Amino acid sequence: MKDGKTTIIIIGAAGRDFHNFNTMYRKCPNSNVVAFTAAQIPDIDGRKYPAELAGEYYPDGIPIYAEEELPVLIEKFQVDECMLSYSDLPYEKVMEIGSLVMACGAKFSMAGAAPTMIKSTKPLISITAVRTGCGKSQTTRQIVRTLIAAGKKVASIRHPMPYGDLVAQKVQRFENLEDIITPKCNIVELEEYEPHIAMGSIIYAGVDYEAILREAEKEADVIIWDGGNNDMSFYKPDLSVVVADPLRPGDEVGYYPSEVNLRLADVVVINKIDSAYPEDMDIVMQNVRALNPEAQIVLAASSIKVSDPDIIKGKRVLVVEDGPTLTHGEMEYGAGTVAARRFGAIEYIDPRPYTVGKLTETFEKYPEIGVLLPAMGYGDQQMKDLETTINNTKCDSVVIGTPIDLGRFINIKHPSTRVYYELAEVSEPNLAMIIKDKFNIG
Repeated sequence: MKDGKTTIIIIGAAGRDFHNFNTMYRKCPNSNVVAFTAAQIPDIDGRKYPAELAGEYYPDGIPIYAEEELPVLIEKFQVDECMLSYSDLPYEKVMEIGSLVMACGAKFSMAGAAPTMIKSTKPLISITAVRTGCGKSQTTRQIVRTLIAAGKKVASIRHPMPYGDLVAQKVQRFENLEDIITPKCNIVELEEYEPHIAMGSIIYAGVDYEAILREAEKEADVIIWDGGNNDMSFYKPDLSVVVADPLRPGDEVGYYPSEVNLRLADVVVINKIDSAYPEDMDIVMQNVRALNPEAQIVLAASSIKVSDPDIIKGKRVLVVEDGPTLTHGEMEYGAGTVAARRFGAIEYIDPRPYTVGKLTETFEKYPEIGVLLPAMGYGDQQMKDLETTINNTKCDSVVIGTPIDLGRFINIKHPSTRVYYELAEVSEPNLAMIIKDKFNIG
């Protein structure tokens, strides 16, 4: 402790870490956050959390370092405490980081859910999950459609993806396609924003989530928290919906903060039941019932269709899947693979001999991805490398399993078809019934 202040490093990944700082430390005179560290997301270290966002106690901003530098930083700044502030980590990894911090002489901590949840003046539904790639986006769209059909004006607030100019991204509002093209949103951002715009829903995002919420409240009857990864909601929900994945049974109680979300859930959507083994469904169901017996359970399938099945049938295909789902989400396949199998592809072409630049680095870091191509598009260089890798690959056609049409943003020279997927509920009460009952919607 220096000058009566607790010296803190926030261990993060450009999202939850900034939110924890904003809600817990920005106005705290007894704390001194000397650094953020960054992981998971490529090329986000080496920047600063700017003074314009950091507040009066941080006139020079706060530097962001790679997580690998943590032991050196603890010694350099004589750190008292390191707070873990990012998601989708196996429990073993959480304690590996914690053990490192404690061995370096600092306290290891994690923030509770309540201190970082901001209260809305409007009804608020949170959609979170137990892993990346469970189907949060499908679930969110289903809920938004229900509310719009009931005559409610909806504003969705997306988990942060602040990969660019943080000051400019403080509060972002997207209502039409021009809004997401003008600020040059990357592929990862576009995947999350475009589906909301396509169904007539306003989507907010950014860095300062209290400022974002207050803007959204001005125009919405209901606020939707559209979560990222398996992170906890940034807002206190009136209804908490959590999506579980029987294709990864047991992860709901083996990853951080999956179990937190599960325990806080009012509703658990068990998705992808059309693809799961019955015994894996049983594992997830038993874990839900053991940890949260009061939660309502909704069973759902992931309904898939493609724009042109003939581009798949009998072809040697390159399958492009959602990037985060394959990388830190650790999924072995996604919607593109399911579509390729269902519509008669004869071979999956391995992209690894054809990768360039950032895509080569991605496969080196995540070798378990195998023969699928992750749509890594966190920046201009990654998008360019993705385009080059796709066009280099010797295939008959490309199956695009991402939430957006990649062909609108990169030049794909091969014939390609897009995969669409929506939530298909198969049990009652379904989400619409639950929401109408909770909020007295006719």
